[in-house]
Amino acid sequence: MTPAAKPAAPPAPERRPASDPLLEWRREFPSLETTLHFASHTLGAMPRGVEESLAGYARAWAARGIRAWEEGWFALPTEVGDLVAGLLHAAPGSVSMHENVTMAQAAALSAVDFTPSRNRLVCGAEDFPSVLYLYQGLARRGVEVVRVASGAGRAVDEQDLIAAIDERTAVVAVSHVMFRTAQLLDVGRIARRAREVGALTLIDAYQAVGTVPVEVEALGIDFLTGGSVKWLCGGPGAGYLYAGPRAKHLEPALTGWMAHERPFDFDSGPMVWHDGPRRYWNGTPGIPSYLAARPGYAIVAKIGAAAIREKSLRQTARMIALADAFGFRVGSPREEGRRGGTVVLDLPNAAAVCQALLERDVLCDHRPGVGLRLAPHFYTRDDEVDEVMTRVRDAARTAGR
Repeated sequence: MTPAAKPAAPPAPERRPASDPLLEWRREFPSLETTLHFASHTLGAMPRGVEESLAGYARAWAARGIRAWEEGWFALPTEVGDLVAGLLHAAPGSVSMHENVTMAQAAALSAVDFTPSRNRLVCGAEDFPSVLYLYQGLARRGVEVVRVASGAGRAVDEQDLIAAIDERTAVVAVSHVMFRTAQLLDVGRIARRAREVGALTLIDAYQAVGTVPVEVEALGIDFLTGGSVKWLCGGPGAGYLYAGPRAKHLEPALTGWMAHERPFDFDSGPMVWHDGPRRYWNGTPGIPSYLAARPGYAIVAKIGAAAIREKSLRQTARMIALADAFGFRVGSPREEGRRGGTVVLDLPNAAAVCQALLERDVLCDHRPGVGLRLAPHFYTRDDEVDEVMTRVRDAARTAGR
């Protein structure tokens, strides 16, 4: 009998810091003790503070009733939005809270006057489908949607996006980090071209904020959207919209009574928009979702994006080295300056591998056409990086039998 070939030896551990101060936050995430959590690109771990935050909401509703609005609920979305503004290096009052990215982008786009001479929206074919569906619907308003194709391996070339931006462009709507491949785009370069022709920028930063530093004012971004489900560990139901200096005084058509300067006047119109963060609100805000989001936002804000990014690059580099040793094809960028926080492995039977890992409390996901997606975060131990890659190797071998 011919002996089985020995698997390639994994690379030696890279030089690791003597201590990892970010792990001090690990105690705030109890589920990490029972799972290998490598799914923060899709659903971050829940902070322990969320349970008490939601319990406090229930107590306030029960005990204070209508008085809860004046005692905190009405101010809450602005307070939570200001936490996000801090993460974006933006001015207080520049971020409004919404149900999700799609609704936040819809509010922003409703404020844009698409005219016959400037009726184009430039986006990328690799942007998240939900917003692509939204852009498609703009055709009913006479908008011409220019969807720029990606290259080999779903790679996006900023130059292709820039070449599509001209004087007919009203909005450039692109992702900061691509959801399938974790490719990090140079959105500052794109925003400069947009300003040159008088177009607005609308950036989907869902896969960036919380793991990649984002400075909206330095980048010259007009609108930026994101949400809580992923790197901010805030759960579903809380999205956000940043409106910069060129956008904060526009008049959104997708609006409602909470966007009015004096909502409790119950004025029947014409509309008088609030001259602050409520300008892009619409109806009654989802208080429970914002209360659930706040603990995660606060933790990320205290740690700081720079520290999270440094650790992310180190751990994802280790994962890529292990992938090479195990013979896995890597679908995410290898260059640090082009990679977000996720490592994508183009595995045969990726769906089956993912399911096998989930059944063993290894949290990850897969996407058709790219494979398995894995993401460490600030609360991930270095030994867990080696452990998860070993488990992926073993599950891939089993799935290939």
